[in-house]
Amino acid sequence: SDAAELPIKFIPQYAGCFHCQILLKSSCDVRVYEVECIVNTDHAEAELEFVTPAYQAVIQEIPVSNMSRQDWKLEAILEGQGFYGPSLINVGLGETALYPLMFKPIAEC
Repeated sequence: SDAAELPIKFIPQYAGCFHCQILLKSSCDVRVYEVECIVNTDHAEAELEFVTPAYQAVIQEIPVSNMSRQDWKLEAILEGQGFYGPSLINVGLGETALYPLMFKPIAEC
């Protein structure tokens, strides 16, 4: 066969988008291969507990870190009565933005 294997080992330290170039040269040929690996974190779950008197708001700022190489425009979908926050959040590459999640109960719950 005219194929050759080129084993590559990639061990990312964090989530993000990783780019590299592989340059293969011989006496009669030069080839450049571009490789892009996108690494996602495992599905993570978190739990927040809000304690506040009825009709009074409490705000928890949730950090959102963008370790990729592009800006993020994220849409927030809030479910549950009494929760409020911006519907869109922008996080620049390499930045951490704080999402202000507000809980304002209208009754004891």
